[in-house]
Amino acid sequence: MVILRSDNLSGAGLAHGFFGRTGGVSTGIFASLNCGPGSGDDRSHVIENRRRALSKLTPDSDARLLTLYQIHSAAAAVVTAPWEMGEGPKADAMATNVPRLALGVLTADCAPVLLADAGARVIGAAHAGWKGAFSGVIESVLQSMEQLGASRVRIAAAIGPCISQENYEVGPEFVDRFRDADEGNSRWFAMSDRPDHFRFDLPGYVRHRLEEAGIVSVERVAACTYDQEQRFFSFRRATHRGETDYGRQLSALLLTR
Repeated sequence: MVILRSDNLSGAGLAHGFFGRTGGVSTGIFASLNCGPGSGDDRSHVIENRRRALSKLTPDSDARLLTLYQIHSAAAAVVTAPWEMGEGPKADAMATNVPRLALGVLTADCAPVLLADAGARVIGAAHAGWKGAFSGVIESVLQSMEQLGASRVRIAAAIGPCISQENYEVGPEFVDRFRDADEGNSRWFAMSDRPDHFRFDLPGYVRHRLEEAGIVSVERVAACTYDQEQRFFSFRRATHRGETDYGRQLSALLLTR
């Protein structure tokens, strides 16, 4: 089971992990640690995979793993109580100050962002694809954390495995959207081999949004989901192959006390 961690989130009373695709029970295109209930995988397999991941995250049998109904938005939720798998709010970020509630993000190329104010005992998690990052999901999760007593000067953030710039080719209309919002966004694009195509630096852009929002302590767990097939699921890789579905890996964070 692949579990990557960030030094930024290693404080006392915190547990976190960026999981890969290995160590689960799913088969075929979902092999093996698919944690996404929105996929076409067998529900019992997804439940078991999530159980395994949570048990690696914490030995606490009272802990609950929560994931949202992700919609590529800027919406964030303040979490005070658990819900059943597949019944989460429609949002792409959440925050809590309740121990044993593991905030989970499901990705397959988008950037998972985990955040913590260890002093205030407040944590957050965000699903930052280009749409969410562009429309303000980073700022939304920070505001939700602040509602619970967090301070931006204390918040540490970690960006997990996502698609790298080398493998994220986009067309001119994509670039125009970013440039129209801020000409400075041009820095996140490099020319591609194909005419009128570019390569987008998603993790760099997400880091920029965090830093512009006042987060000083940001760490990136550098790993590309697209080109490391044995370690990670990838929506874009599945699309390029004409596959009908894809698995989702989990990133999660919780207060252990």
